[in-house]
Amino acid sequence: MTLIHPLENVGTAFDRDKMLEVRTLVRQAVDDIAANVRPGMVEEDAVAMARTLLAERGMVRNWHDVYVRFGTNTTKTFGAPSDAGVVLGETDVFFVDIGPVWKKWEGDAGDTFVVGDDPDMRRGAEDARTIFHLTRQEWLRRPASGRELYEFAARQAAERGWKLNLDLSGHRLADFPHAAIHDGPLAEVDFHPSSLLWVLEIHLLHPQRPFGTFFEDMLLEDSFF
Repeated sequence: MTLIHPLENVGTAFDRDKMLEVRTLVRQAVDDIAANVRPGMVEEDAVAMARTLLAERGMVRNWHDVYVRFGTNTTKTFGAPSDAGVVLGETDVFFVDIGPVWKKWEGDAGDTFVVGDDPDMRRGAEDARTIFHLTRQEWLRRPASGRELYEFAARQAAERGWKLNLDLSGHRLADFPHAAIHDGPLAEVDFHPSSLLWVLEIHLLHPQRPFGTFFEDMLLEDSFF
């Protein structure tokens, strides 16, 4: 791999194949956590379940906290505490966002799940994934900087009637800990980010209703999707 910028340095344990292996493990964990979430569950219990599941899979350490956000808490930005005691309704939305470390390598994945048939929530979940991939395609199409990618994503969100939360705007990923190299947002990067080293995050907020949707994955070529 040719590194074109100091912010794309990696540690001595960096291994492309291991990073991709962890990606697979972490994305599967997101789906498995979501499969154990049910209406009537309290958010705190869902977070505890998620931590147990990750620990059982050898991912005891996390480079960021475990988030399972229910309902109105899906509007919270990264690092903000959830309101306590939120219960998942029969018609509701939630997202899972985990950043575990497996052995020496970091993973990060997030996705939104909808229970019931609320059309806005279902559209929001789908739009978060769609905007992720449209932005990723823009990254493949031209040498756009991280800042330009998020400008593009914000336009895509606005065209669909959403607000893009730019407080959740991507970051580095590497062998643990990536923060020793760079812990700033992708949206502030003024160069074209390389494959495998960056996570693209899309957090959409409904303009009137108190919910949001979320999707994230690594910046990778089409063959990985």
